Amino acid sequence: MTNRKKVELEVLNINNSHTQAGAFALVLLEKDGTRQLPIIVGASEAQAIILELKGITPPRPLTHALFASVLDALGAQLLRVLIYKVESGVYYAYLYLRAGDTIFRVDSRTSDAIILALRMAAPIFIYDDILEAGHIRISDLEDEEQGKAANSNKTNAPSQTEPQEPTLDSLKKALEKAVEKENYEQAAVLRDKINQLTQTTR
Repeated sequence: MTNRKKVELEVLNINNSHTQAGAFALVLLEKDGTRQLPIIVGASEAQAIILELKGITPPRPLTHALFASVLDALGAQLLRVLIYKVESGVYYAYLYLRAGDTIFRVDSRTSDAIILALRMAAPIFIYDDILEAGHIRISDLEDEEQGKAANSNKTNAPSQTEPQEPTLDSLKKALEKAVEKENYEQAAVLRDKINQLTQTTR
C-alpha cells in the first residue's frame, strides 16, 4: 500500500454542472501530464475554490481561511494533500500536517482538502491507480471504435447482441461531445457507464 505511485495534481478549472442543480465540476489536471480528473463539489465549495484561484479575500474569513489561520497560529504546516480512495464516485483525502517534529494525518473531504491546499500553497497528490481509473479517457476511444468496426465487418452479430453495441457506441460519442463542450460532470457520469458496460462484457 505504501509503495503505490503518487501523482501530483493541479486545479485546472471549475464549471457549472449541466445535469445537477447547485453542483459544480472541479477539474484536476495531472502535473506534467494530460490526464484530467473531474470531481463534483457543492456550491459553497466551488465559491471558495474560485475565490482562492482568483486571489480574492472576502471581508470576513470563510471556514477554510479560519482553519488555515488556526494552523498558522499553532505553528502547524500543511505538507500535502493526498487523495487516497474512491468509493461509488466519492473521493477521500488526507491532510498531512507538521507541528514541530510531529507529522499528523487528518481525514478530510476532498473538496475541503483542495481548498486548504490552495490557501496554504500545498501540493495535491493522488495515487496513480485511482487517477488512471477515474480520469476522462478520450485518446482510446478511436481505437475501441475501430476494433468494434473490424469485428462487425467479419460477421453480422446475433440479434440478441445488437442492442448492446449501439448503446456503448452512443455513450462513447456522448462522452466525446461532453468533453469537447467542457461538460466534465456529464463526462464523468458517461465514463462510469462505459466502464460498467465494458466490465460486464469481459
